[in-house]
Amino acid sequence: MTPGQAKSGLVLLAAGGTGGHVFPAKALAEALLARGLRVELVTDRRGTAFETARDGLKIHRIRAAGIAGRGPLAKLTAVGDLLLGYLEARALIRRLRPDVVVGFGGYASVPTVLAASARGVRVVLHEQNAVLGRANRLLASRADAIATCFAEVGKLRPDHRDKLVLTGNPVRAAIVALRDSLSPPLSPDGPIDLLITGGSQGASVFAEVMPAAVACLPVALRVRLRIAQQAREVDLDDVTAAYRALGVEADVRRFFDDMPERLATARLLICRSGASTVAENTAAGRPAVLIPYPHAIDDHQMANARAIEAAGGALVLPQADATPETLARTLESVLGDPDRLAAMAAAARAAGIPDADHRLVELVLRTARLPNGESARAADRASTMTIRSVAA
Repeated sequence: MTPGQAKSGLVLLAAGGTGGHVFPAKALAEALLARGLRVELVTDRRGTAFETARDGLKIHRIRAAGIAGRGPLAKLTAVGDLLLGYLEARALIRRLRPDVVVGFGGYASVPTVLAASARGVRVVLHEQNAVLGRANRLLASRADAIATCFAEVGKLRPDHRDKLVLTGNPVRAAIVALRDSLSPPLSPDGPIDLLITGGSQGASVFAEVMPAAVACLPVALRVRLRIAQQAREVDLDDVTAAYRALGVEADVRRFFDDMPERLATARLLICRSGASTVAENTAAGRPAVLIPYPHAIDDHQMANARAIEAAGGALVLPQADATPETLARTLESVLGDPDRLAAMAAAARAAGIPDADHRLVELVLRTARLPNGESARAADRASTMTIRSVAA
């Protein structure tokens, strides 16, 4: 905010259009709007998921594109889009005069945060993963605070360490509510609900490996399974038929729109380790076998998974090692030991941050020096949690 400028009471969010950036930005927007604050958002042309956000969130779209991994002509076009996006963001910020800009990563956050910094507007970055993303690495020097979801953050410069505040990644209230409804201990011969979600990337691996792994299990364990599995459209029939041939009860769908209900009954998850998935699992207190997507940028899914494994809430199985036999042995060892499964659930729950939306709201308000935040003393207590960084 330029010197002498009166406070507008506006929080401007900036997020790329992919789900990992969209969901926490959406959660923060709704939490701020619920407090009666003004919130507007800047995104790129892919940010269609914001159309379903709560009424009251005005959306602006700017040009933005990634540069990494492109050919020379595509890179030149992307640079041009970023420059045009910067000019669009600069004009927008000059007109809106926000008190703070919150960047959630992705292409759209880069020109918006750079333009905000150039205008003297205070900046908060939110990093969802255990490795600082490329956009946030570029913007870290411009930030007044960096909200993190993990205690250890890779690819962080040592001189930015004092900007970190552990807030967590906001998740839906219906999932947080599951913390108080833990599943009862497994009975020796009772049903076992498995929830398998592959995400949008690489779900075919789960379709190939999971039925074959189940086939490797002892019959006495296999017949107790009740499986809910996400699969690509092209795999639905084959996966369903494979489980039917094994005599296993399975509900195989392209997408689950009732995830809180699925999590409520799940005894074990087999899933990727994207930021939103890990945040939901730990907020709900559900143990998991994590198979990170191996081609994620900076291998951030592996970093996320290892953090939860170190806390005791998950087992990590690299995709290269996820053969049917290996996965079957892992499942048998966990599902055959109810005490171990209960301990993993408790550890996952302890690793979760159920009030992430509240912590993030308070950090944003405190950084912007806006009202409706907690007292400085209470806010400072929330930010004294140990944050350790790993330099790039």
